[in-house]
Amino acid sequence: MTTSASTSTRGPEASDMSLAHSPGKLILSGEHSVLYGAPALAMALAQYTEVKFVPQGPGEGLRTAFENLSSGVDYPLKLLHKFKNSLDKRFDQFKRGELLVHEILTHPDDLAVYTLASLLKDSEGSTGTSMMGFGAVGHLPHPGQLSSCSDLPIGAGLGSSAAVVAAVTILFETLLDRHKTLQERYERVRFCERLKHGKAGPIDAAAVVYGGLVHVTEGELSVPSVHNAHGLTEGNGWYWVLHGRPESSTGECVAQVRAQHGQDAQLWHAFSTCTNGLSRALSDGSDVIPLLRENQSLLEHIGVVPEPAQVFVQSVCALGGAAKICGAGSVKGAGGGAILVRLTDHEAMRRLMETHPDKTWSKLRMAQKGASTGPAPQHHAAAER
Repeated sequence: MTTSASTSTRGPEASDMSLAHSPGKLILSGEHSVLYGAPALAMALAQYTEVKFVPQGPGEGLRTAFENLSSGVDYPLKLLHKFKNSLDKRFDQFKRGELLVHEILTHPDDLAVYTLASLLKDSEGSTGTSMMGFGAVGHLPHPGQLSSCSDLPIGAGLGSSAAVVAAVTILFETLLDRHKTLQERYERVRFCERLKHGKAGPIDAAAVVYGGLVHVTEGELSVPSVHNAHGLTEGNGWYWVLHGRPESSTGECVAQVRAQHGQDAQLWHAFSTCTNGLSRALSDGSDVIPLLRENQSLLEHIGVVPEPAQVFVQSVCALGGAAKICGAGSVKGAGGGAILVRLTDHEAMRRLMETHPDKTWSKLRMAQKGASTGPAPQHHAAAER
C-alpha cells in the first residue's frame, strides 16, 4: 500500500490573502430520488481543492495552471465579459437541444475563469444567464496566474468542479474586497455549476459552501448536527472507495431511471424515508448500518449499481459493515464511481482493500467548514491505492 500527497500551491510569494480552498462533497443519500421531490443528504468532504492567484507584472492576461486539468490557458482580462457571454450563449444552445452538455465548456479551465467573469459582472437580476456580481470594482484583477492543486479525484462524484468554483469565488471576493454572504456564495456556485452539469442541483453547492452535513428537501436547506459517537469528523470507521469510473454519464443514468421508475411514487417515498432516517441517525448517534444497506438496496433496484460494485458492497456487509454507491452510479460497464463504506474494523477494511489493489480509497472525514480563504488544512490523509 502506498500513499501520495498532492503538491501544495503555496510558495514564498503567496500570502493567505491570495489563497483559498474548498472541501469536496459526498452525497450520502438521495442521488436520484431528489429529482422526484425526495430529500437529499450530503456532507462536505475533508479533502480539498486549493487555488492561488499570483500577480505577474505587466501584461493583459490571466494564465491558468490547474493541476490534473490542463497544461494552462491564457485568458485576456479585457475580454472576460465577452468570454462569459459566449459561454452563456452556449448554455442557451444546450437548453434548446443544439449542444450536448459536455460541449458547453470548450476547455477544462473555462469553468473557473467563468466564475471570475461572473463575479465581475453586475446585472439587474439573478435569473437566466445573469446574476448579481460585484458591480464597478474600479479595476479588473491584475494580470497573473491562477493555479490550483487538489486532493479530489476528477469525475468521481466527489465535487471537484463545485470545489473549484467555490474556491475561486471566495479567492476573488477577498482579493477585490467584495465579500458575499454564505447564501450569495451558494447561489453563485450553483449558478456557475450549471455549465458543467446542464442543471445544477442545490446539494453540491450547499456542501462545499456551508460545510458539515447538509439536508435539502423541497428546495429548503438545513445543516443538521452530527453526533460525536459516529466519528465522522475524524473518519473513524468511514471510508470512500473509487470503484471504477462510470461508463455512463449522469444524464444517461437519470434518463434510464426516469423511463423505468419515474412514475413509482411508492419507490421515491421509500427513498425519502431512508434519507430522513439517515439524517436523524447521524444526529442522534443511532446505528446507520441498516439505513445504508436499505439505501443501497433501493439503488440496486433502480438499476444504477454495476454488478462488480454490488459484489464489493456484499463483501463489506459480510464483514459486518455497510456500503453504498454515492452519485449517479452507472447503467453500463463495471465502474460504479464513489462508494461509501461504514466499517468500524479498520484492519478488516485494510485487508479487504488489499484484495482490490487497483482501487483508490481513503478515510472519509467530514469537513466542518465550507470554502474559506487561506491554504487548505493539511491534517487529512492522502488517498491510498
